[in-house]
Amino acid sequence: MTRQTWTALVSALVFVLLAVALVVIPVPFVTWGPGSTRDTLGAVDGKPIIEVQGIATHPTSGRLDLTVVSVTPAGARLSLPQALLAYWLPHRDALPLDSVYAPGKSAAEVQAEDADMMSTAQDDAVVAALRSDGQPVTALPAIFSVTVGGPAHTKLLPGDLVLAVDGVPTEDQDAVSRQIRAHKPGESVTFTVVRQRREQEVAVPTVVSTTQEGVPVVGITLGTGYRYDPRISFELGQRIGGPSAGLVFALAIYDKITAGELLAGRHVAGTGSITPDGEVGGIGGIQEKIAGAEDAGASVFLVPASNCDDLAGVRTDMTLVRVATLRDAIGALETLQQPDGAARVPRC
Repeated sequence: MTRQTWTALVSALVFVLLAVALVVIPVPFVTWGPGSTRDTLGAVDGKPIIEVQGIATHPTSGRLDLTVVSVTPAGARLSLPQALLAYWLPHRDALPLDSVYAPGKSAAEVQAEDADMMSTAQDDAVVAALRSDGQPVTALPAIFSVTVGGPAHTKLLPGDLVLAVDGVPTEDQDAVSRQIRAHKPGESVTFTVVRQRREQEVAVPTVVSTTQEGVPVVGITLGTGYRYDPRISFELGQRIGGPSAGLVFALAIYDKITAGELLAGRHVAGTGSITPDGEVGGIGGIQEKIAGAEDAGASVFLVPASNCDDLAGVRTDMTLVRVATLRDAIGALETLQQPDGAARVPRC
C-alpha cells in the first residue's frame, strides 16, 4: 500500500474511534423536559388512581392531571450527541448531573427518596382534603423511625400512632418523651398504638442513652401522624416520585368527597407540594410541566404562588392560576365555573 493509502486508513480508523467514543463515553449531564400527565380522577387498568372508601363520594367530571418532568433516570448516563440534542430541542434542556442528583447517591437511594416523598405527599394530601371538607382529623405523635438493633426494633414500627404511654394519653411528641423519661433505664414502657387502624399495646424495655448520661431511651424518633375514618388509596400505575403531585391529589380527593363537580367538565392540570394544613409549596420544572400539560390538552394550569417568578418567557393559551393554599385552588376552580370567572381568578 502507498503512503497515501495508509494515511487514509489511519485517518478513517481515528475518525471511527472518535465517533464511537462520542456515542459510548457518557457525559455528566441529564436531559430535562416535559413529561407525561396522569388524570387523577381516572383509572389505570380499570382501578381508580385514587380510591375513596368509608365516606360518601360524589360524581366528578373533567380531567385533573398531575404533571411530571421527563428526566434521565438516576444511574443512567447521556452521550454527548444526546446531550446536545436535548440542549437544542424546544422545551428540553441538558442540565449538569449534580444539579439534579446529589453526588454520591446511588440510583437505589434516589428512587427510595423519591418514593418516600411521594408517599408523604399522598398522606398530606389526604389530610388536607379531609380538613378542607370539615371531616374530623386528629393529629397524634407517630413513630418516625426505629433504631435497628435498639429496644424498640421489631416492636414499634414507623407509622405507628401513639395514643398513650403507660396508660397516660399522649397528645404530642413531648408527652411521649416525658413518659419515657419518667422511667429508670431497664424498666419497660407500654405503648398504646394504632397500627393498620387497630389499637394494640406494645411493651418496650428502656436502655441508657448513649448521648445523655442516665437518660432512658427506647430507640425511636417521633413525628406527627393523623387519624381519620376514611380509607383512601392510590394506584398510579407507574413509578412517579417526589412531592409535587400533592396539590392535585388533594383536589382530586376533595372533588370526590364533596357534592358538585369542581371541574365542571374542564381539563385542569397543576403542580405543587401540599402540607397537612393545605399550604401549597413550590416545585422544580414548572415550565416543563406547563408545556407537558398544554400538549395533553389542558385549558387551566394551577401554579404554586412561589413559582410565578419562574415563568419568564412562557407562552401558553392555558389559564395560569396562582394558588398559595388548597383553599385558593378550590376557590379558583369554583370561580371558573362562572361566565366571567377566567377574568377574576388570580393569575401569575
